[in-house]
This record gives sequence, C-alpha cells and structure tokens, in this order.
Amino acid sequence: MTIPRSIHRVPGTTTTSRSSKPVLREVGNGVVRGIAHSTHSVFYAIPYAAPPTGLGRFEEPKPHAAWRGVRDATQPGATAPQLARGRLAELDVSTYFAPGWTHGSDYLTVNVWTPPEAPAYAFRQAPVLVFLHGGAFIAGSSYSPIFDGRSFARNGVIVVSVDYRLGLPGFLDIPSAQPNRGLADVLAALVWVRRNIAVFGGDPSNVTLAGHSAGAILTAAALASPHSEGLFHRAIMQSGSGTAAFTPEQGAIVREAAAKALGVPPTVEGFVGLTDQELLAATPALMGLDLGTTRARDPLQKITPLGVVLDEQPAVTAARGRAQPVDLLIGHNTEEGNLYLLPNGTMTTTTPSDLRSAAHYAHPDADRLLSVYRARHPDATPGQLRSIILGEAAFGAGSRALADAHAAAGHSTYAYVFIWRSTALAGQLGATHIVEAPFTFNTLGPELHGEGRLLGPAPAPQSLADQTHGAWIEFIKNGTPGWPRYELDQRTTMSIGDEWGPVSDPFAQERAAWTIT
Repeated sequence: MTIPRSIHRVPGTTTTSRSSKPVLREVGNGVVRGIAHSTHSVFYAIPYAAPPTGLGRFEEPKPHAAWRGVRDATQPGATAPQLARGRLAELDVSTYFAPGWTHGSDYLTVNVWTPPEAPAYAFRQAPVLVFLHGGAFIAGSSYSPIFDGRSFARNGVIVVSVDYRLGLPGFLDIPSAQPNRGLADVLAALVWVRRNIAVFGGDPSNVTLAGHSAGAILTAAALASPHSEGLFHRAIMQSGSGTAAFTPEQGAIVREAAAKALGVPPTVEGFVGLTDQELLAATPALMGLDLGTTRARDPLQKITPLGVVLDEQPAVTAARGRAQPVDLLIGHNTEEGNLYLLPNGTMTTTTPSDLRSAAHYAHPDADRLLSVYRARHPDATPGQLRSIILGEAAFGAGSRALADAHAAAGHSTYAYVFIWRSTALAGQLGATHIVEAPFTFNTLGPELHGEGRLLGPAPAPQSLADQTHGAWIEFIKNGTPGWPRYELDQRTTMSIGDEWGPVSDPFAQERAAWTIT
C-alpha cells in the first residue's frame, strides 16, 4: 500500500498520544489512520455511506466519495441528530446515550476495534462483531462507553460499531421515500464490512450482527430481510423483540402526527424543507401516541413511536422459513419495564385501574393476562405487575416468539435470561432494561456505579462480567455460547446472574398468556 504524503484531518480531531502510535489501513474510499495501543487498535468514524443531507435524508444510503490523502480516524466523529437524553428522572443514563448529538453531516460511519498487531493474529482472519446501539430509534450512538469494543478486541474479535439515521430521517414512514432508512443504513454498513474488513484482519465469512434494544429490533428486521442474505452468519439480540415492528397503519398515524406538529404536509416534499433541528422539534409531540389499532397492538407500548415499519413481524417471517438461516443468541432481562416506571415514580403511584388499563393496552384479553401474572407473582404490587407486563409486551414475549420460530425452522438457537439485579434506586432497579449491556461488553466502569446510576452503589461482580463476556466471545467465534441449544421440546434457557444454570422452559406460563386464540 502506498501512503500519500498529504494528510487529511477530520475537523475536531487531535493527534495521538505518546502512549500509542498511528496505524494506517486502506479501505475502498481511501486511507484511514487509527491508533494502535498495546492491547488493541481503534479506527473511529470511517464512512460507509455519504452524508445524508437535504433530500438525501429520506433516500437510500449513497456511496461515499473517495478522499485524497489520509483520513484521520483517531477521534470520534459526528453522530445522528437527536435530542439530549441524560437522565430518566432519578436515574442517570448518560453513559448509555453518550455523547448525544455531535453535529456534523458525515455521521453514517463505523468504528473498528481490532486485536493487537501481533504474530498471533498475523496469519489468520479474526471473527467480526457488527454492533448496533440502542436508544428507542431516536437517540444513542456508537460511542457509548458501555459498548466500547476493546475488550472483545483483546480476545481476538474485531468489533465494528455502526451509526445509523435516527428519528424522522431514519424511521418516519413516508410515501415515496425510502422505507426504513435506518435499517437500510445497517445493511449498507454490512456491505462495507464484507468489502473492507479483511484489511483490518477480519474474516468476511464469519460476521455476527448484534444489537441492544432498538439495535436488537433492527437485528431482527435484518434477519427477516431478503436483502441481508450472506451479509452476516450469526446474530445476537439483547433485549429486543421479533414482534416489535409497526404496521403501515401505525406508521401512518405517526406520520400524520409529525406533519401536524411541524405544520407541513405528510409528504417527502413537506418534510424535506425542514432543518434537522426542526425535525427534532416534533419528537416530544410524538411521544405517548396511542398506536393501538383494530388490527395490531402497539408493539413498543408507548416507549417510542418510531421504529421499523414492516408488512409482517420478523417472528412471522421466521416461522414461514424465510428468515436468514444464521445462528442466533437471543434473550432479555427479567425486569425490563422497571427502567420506564421506577425512576419517575410511576411504579409507586400505579393503581389497580392503571394496571388494568396497561394490561388492556398490551393484550386483547386483559383479564387472562393479569390472572397469569398475578399467579406467577402473588406478592407483586400493581406497579410491579405493570412493569412486568410492560417488559414482557415490549421485549420478553417477542424475543421468545422469535426464538421459537427460528428454532422451529431448524436453525441453531440459544436463549438466555439475565437475572442479576442492580442495587440502584434503593435496591429496586433490579434486572432492568440496559443492565446486562456492560456485562456482555465487560465494561463495568465507575461511571456506572452510584445510587442514581445504572449498576447501583454496590460493586457489580466482575466475575459475572468475565463469564458473560466469555460466553458472547465463544458464540461469535464458534457459534455456541457454551450451553445447550434452544429446542422446542425443552426450550433450554441459560439463567445469567450470581449463579449460572440452564433452565428448561422457564416461561411456559407466560408463553401461554401471550398466545392469542
């Protein structure tokens, strides 16, 4: 490779420190300069598609222009436009959403963490993890410290984290616009990986697509997409769902509400003339929309009004034998809903009437649903039952539905449930949404500890992080996390907490509750 003499520096970047050294790689569009540390190398903000500006915000991702010289990739770059999200009332979640909106149009980029340049990796290609951040389709980025890829890289796995369009540019369903633009970005990033990852030492025939929350829902959509064939070979879904897609009818409700809030026609022509800041201004007006229709419940239970819009749920596509035939690791946490109800006090103030309303919004037979969960949790308060049902409706039931469908189609499937409980918020936060993420990435930093922080004031068990992270590495490398496959006759699910252990069909009663007859 010939390295040009001229140097191109992305605005806002700085030179590397004395404790590291520059490292150069040539991708399809030009040469990038990253940083080589003793334990890993990292390249930030490498473009996989052109900046989405103007009308391009509502079109399919386009190829990025080549650059001359060396593009600096030593510092984080721009992120998708988004409103600030740092706290959920009493809970600090800023680490998950960091750094928020870093302005700049060139944000359809990837970060790449690679193992150290050493003889052990010189003559073989490393497995690749492509990771999609969460954030309810309206926030988040690839730069969250929780999802830093260096721990995987130290263990011989290349990590590629992806920034994709969010909010109205990413997911508002608009006639004549490219549908599911954020998902189209993910598929474009996977094409970039296939074409370029070998120059970083990665194996393009051993790619795992993984995501958390909204990123896991995007992973499910990619599983169901015929356009992803051959782009990845394994998948990991953490606290996502195979039944979280909105219907076109629900997408239309959101589109009309957005247009009304912005005072424009509900068309591409109406939205395209607005700035990113103006498009963001509509987001608060969309939160809390009633998206229940005569044909479909709200799959995300008012957590967010934006997401993928599909004609059928990914779990249905999988059940029809039309999903990608890849290995799948999928699971959820036991108290997902606590994140949305506990910090703001809603769990404490929920009345029996509130609980019934929530159950009716989640399921057409509220009495049946409540009878099952009351029997399973006889000492639970109305607020606790509401939290359980919210978590099951948005994440648990849909994850199990996809696991069932994928296994029934004959594909290798592994399931887990995360049960370790955070001691935050007076010990009540529990095994809530997000809490497993720093364990899978082995990023238990001090910024996550404290009374009002995700992992609570008590030290989180490093041994559990080591074990969980190790299982994810084994799956990425070898296709098995180290426990029995999920088969329909047993539905073996690994319980991940202070004690590990496989459990046979631990959600049999809950599964029956969500089966609509």
